[in-house]
Amino acid sequence: MSSIAETNEAAAMIAHSGKRAARKRFKQNAPLLIMFIPVILFYLIFKYAPMVGAVIAFKDYNFFDGVFRSPWVGLDNFYKLFDNPNTVMIIRNTLLLSLLHIFVGFPFPIALAILFHEVRRMWFKRIVQTLVYLPHFFSWVIVGGIVVAIFGIEGTINRWLDGIADEPVPFLYNEASWISIFIGSGIWKDMGFNAIIYMAAMSAIDPSLYESANIDGAGKWKQTIHITLPGIAPTMVLLFILSMGRVMEVGFDQVFILQNAAVKDVSEVISTYIYRVGLQGAQFSLTTAMGLFESVVSFILLVTVNGIARRYQRGLF
Repeated sequence: MSSIAETNEAAAMIAHSGKRAARKRFKQNAPLLIMFIPVILFYLIFKYAPMVGAVIAFKDYNFFDGVFRSPWVGLDNFYKLFDNPNTVMIIRNTLLLSLLHIFVGFPFPIALAILFHEVRRMWFKRIVQTLVYLPHFFSWVIVGGIVVAIFGIEGTINRWLDGIADEPVPFLYNEASWISIFIGSGIWKDMGFNAIIYMAAMSAIDPSLYESANIDGAGKWKQTIHITLPGIAPTMVLLFILSMGRVMEVGFDQVFILQNAAVKDVSEVISTYIYRVGLQGAQFSLTTAMGLFESVVSFILLVTVNGIARRYQRGLF
């Protein structure tokens, strides 16, 4: 009996010490937890609470009855959505532009970060970093104006070609050139900021690896292939998984500013469709169904890509 009592007493002491340690950790981390409260509130108010509105996709929504009293129509909005021949075109355009932006634009921040990593003149590095980072902080209204000023009918390039070409080249009114300009402007705007993440990952690579490789006669190219890229591989996989989760989201601002009637067959995407049909046309149930479809597809792609990455111990969750 005494041994049982001693065991219970020891267990009680361990539990008490564990609670005391937990309280101590809580007190130590209390400032960080308080700082985290606005983040939690942001996601609860602006991300999770609006998800209740997804029920509109299954209703014939009107302002007078509201979200919960509007008549229930089941999957009628989805049938109506996919009976429209334009829906396939819109989904195709969204996937095309998004996948092109991911796969064409993905290597640029990595290459830029590697180049910055190799620069030894700090004054030169700071100047170039500032120039490359700056477009990220411009709104798409400004960037779109710059693009139009360069590639428009009366833009800079057509003025240069004035004495060569018989007539102005309609860069922004040709589908192929519009897609190229769309992807290129997106890469130019964001690659500098995205390179910061890779530069932070490179700073964690052990410098002795480069010294050993240099002693063994490995040049910069081999050091990049065998040390730098493997060192930032987890970050690359993480960002790729996150980007695949946004594959159905093409930024509204960029498309809306650059699109025109001549390239509507390749520039009409889900976000502009929701704006045009949902907000301007007041068909809220139909566009909510489109938004819900977009979210479900993005979730499936995110889980699928993460599952593939987990096979190589690189998964996000």
